[in-house]
Amino acid sequence: MSAFTHLEMRAHAQSHMNQTSSDDTVRRRAPAAERNRDAVLSVLARVLPPSGVVLEIASGTGQHAVHCAAALPGIVWQPSDLDAQARDSIAAWRAHAGLANLNAPLALDVLSDDWGIAKAAAIVCINMIHIAPWEAAEALFRGAGARLDAGGVLFLYGPYRRNGAHTAPSNDAFDQQLRARDPRWGVREMEAVEALGEKAGFTLVETVAMPANNFSVVFEKRA
Repeated sequence: MSAFTHLEMRAHAQSHMNQTSSDDTVRRRAPAAERNRDAVLSVLARVLPPSGVVLEIASGTGQHAVHCAAALPGIVWQPSDLDAQARDSIAAWRAHAGLANLNAPLALDVLSDDWGIAKAAAIVCINMIHIAPWEAAEALFRGAGARLDAGGVLFLYGPYRRNGAHTAPSNDAFDQQLRARDPRWGVREMEAVEALGEKAGFTLVETVAMPANNFSVVFEKRA
């Protein structure tokens, strides 16, 4: 059984998912992605390798995939999502953008041993681990550890608790909304996520405070 249905969870948890009338009503927009894409890209442009395949886990609408692939032409961006409607939206954005370095989306479940890709230069996961059971975060690190070589980057983005406390009242309210929807969801403890990384062979090298009380969290695979 899958750990999450990404589009459905974003819609329920954030109430931001809207469907457009373009591209035969398949290409979707999440307002949050439009707001944070430049801030996310500013960190990714600095920490990702200049070339190679970057695997994006739980790509959702596909907006980040298009935005990043357009800005980072040396990278081959590999989007993925478990949800079929999400993959349709990603494919529609891909067709709309016409980018040679943006691959077709993979049907990827982090809980599966088979991700459909054996190796990547880096892995990006935006706004997933708080809208999924903790087992999904564990599987993310386990799978990333198997697919990244030494020095490979695992980039996470989203809200986090730090030292046992929320960083803003809005994150506290969001956490309560998530847990009311599903007790297995919730804003994660930064220290617990770091411990997962350590166990999987990663070192936390940087945390970057982002707009709207989110963080970019950058891990690097140890030798």
